[in-house]
This record gives sequence, C-alpha cells and structure tokens, in this order.
Amino acid sequence: MNDQVRDQLKRPLRDLRISITDRCNFRCRYCMPEEIFGANYSFLPSDKILSFEEIERLSSIFVSLGVKKLRITGGEPLLRRDIAVLIEMLSSIDGVEDIAMTTNGSLLKKHAKALAKAGLSRVSISLDSLNEERFLAMNGNRGKVKSVLEGIEKASEAGLQVKINMVVKKGVNEQDIIPMARYFKERNHPLRFIEYMDVGNSNGWRLDDVISKKEILHQVNSFSPIEPLAPNYEGEVATRYRYVEGGEEIGVISSVTDSFCSSCTRARISAEGKLYTCLFASDGTDLRHLLRSGLSDDEIAESIRNVWQHRSDRYSDERTSGTSSERQSKVEMSHIGG
Repeated sequence: MNDQVRDQLKRPLRDLRISITDRCNFRCRYCMPEEIFGANYSFLPSDKILSFEEIERLSSIFVSLGVKKLRITGGEPLLRRDIAVLIEMLSSIDGVEDIAMTTNGSLLKKHAKALAKAGLSRVSISLDSLNEERFLAMNGNRGKVKSVLEGIEKASEAGLQVKINMVVKKGVNEQDIIPMARYFKERNHPLRFIEYMDVGNSNGWRLDDVISKKEILHQVNSFSPIEPLAPNYEGEVATRYRYVEGGEEIGVISSVTDSFCSSCTRARISAEGKLYTCLFASDGTDLRHLLRSGLSDDEIAESIRNVWQHRSDRYSDERTSGTSSERQSKVEMSHIGG
C-alpha cells in the first residue's frame, strides 16, 4: 500500500450525504441526460427507498462515528413529500452541527421558509447559466431561470445560507462564468464553479470538455481581482477565494485537474440505502438490508466502520483521458447526489 492510500485510510468520517430520492424534475445534461432518463425511465419504487425513520436511525449511527454535517441530496430532494418533517427529525439528533441541502432550486420558493423553521442551515443551488437558452440546454429543457432565482432569494429571506453551484462545460456555458460571477457578487451569494466531471456513465464525459480551475480563475480575476482564502475546515473540497474589492466569496471544485482524494471525509448514502465511499464508486454497501435485518445500532456501526477504514478510493487521482471508456460501472450522480 503506498503512502497516499495509507494516509487516506486515516481520514475521519465527518460529512454524510444522504440521497432521499432518485427522481428529478430536470433531466440535466450533467447527470440525467433525457435520452437515458426519459419519461419512461423506471425510478425506485417507494418500498425500496429508505423511510424517514430509517434515515434518522442511520444518521444517528453515523454521528456516533464522528459525522457532524448532514447534507440532503437527490435526484431532487424537494420532490420527497414532507421533506421538512425529515429535516426536523435530523435536527433533533444530538451531535449534528449542520444540516444542508443540494437542490436545483425550482421548488425552493415554496419550501424555503418551512425548511428553515425545521432546522435546515444551508442550501446549495445548482444553476449553470443565467441565459435561458443555455440553462434549458443544460437541464433538459425544463424549468426557468426566474424560478431558480426566486428560490434563491426566498431561501436568503428565510435565513438560510445560500451557495450557488455552476458546472462549467467547454463549448456550452463557459461564456457564463463572468456574468454569473458578477450577478452573485452583487448579491453577496458565494458562487462555486465546478469542473465538468465524469459522473456515472451516461453524460458522455471527455477530458476535452473540461474548463480547468486555472482557466476559471483567470476569467474571474479579469472581471474583478481575487485572493485566496484559507479552508473553513479540514477536507473542504472547494478552493476558496474572495474579491479584493468587496470581499465576497467564490470557490472552485476541481476534482479533475486538482484532485482532493487524500483529504476526503465524505460518505454517501443512496436513496435505497447503499453506502458509497466515493462519488465515483462502482459498488456500494447495502445498509438497508442491515437496517431491516434486526441488527443493533452497534452492529451496524461496526459494519460502517469496517467499510470506511478499508476504503481505498482514489478515482480522481487516477483519472485519465480514457477513464470514461475504461470503467463503465460507476454509480450515477443522480443516484447519490453530489
């Protein structure tokens, strides 16, 4: 075992990402291409998806193993009925310090106030362009920029911390880097640029489609000079910066050109209860089966601990231009969230 892999195995488990549905009201080119996830696509039946009580129990077990932060993802999490009830259940777990959600924002206007009241702290909202035509091209011709922007403002008004996630793909929306930077600088909402990644097997990823962190920062700096910021915490995946004039924050998530495998502290649970130790994993551990087999919390915790301590994921470190065709069994992004 080389030193880098050995160091990775020592990383604590601090951040749990929970997908609560595999359904989405968009068909984003990034993770749910319409030609694959069309109207007749068979999503998980309700009895295969973890119940709120099972999610609460698993979350409590993960907190006992050191997790401090929970993030609710999808699919689109706001499609799950009574989502505020789940947030309230999770916020009552002793030891949880932060509950966040990743959403496309299209339904956020309706739910923001109730989510904040239930205990949600933060939302990360996916928005790849302010241009309606390019926005529709990226999300499968569904939704409106206006509805997402309204959701952002309602979330802010409700007291939620707001971040914007923009996936940048060459030949599609790189011309939107500066307009997005300008718009959210003016509104003091942190913007995260995300290098286009080979999530799952269905988005047709090519290395040539990637706009690198270096290129993104060059564009932003030409709009308004920036300077680096220290990480908020160990294992933070975004490299943070602030504008010299004004101090507003931006960041870049660069798993393609500047990987961060060795500092990863994140585990992911899919909607049907499989544990994945990497966003690019091929296989997961079936926690739903353990939950429904009558095992105690301690027994389930021991199984999780064993999986985490023996993980050896280094996909972003090992990625090559031919990776997408070499490895066809990665879990889909739409299945486990970001």
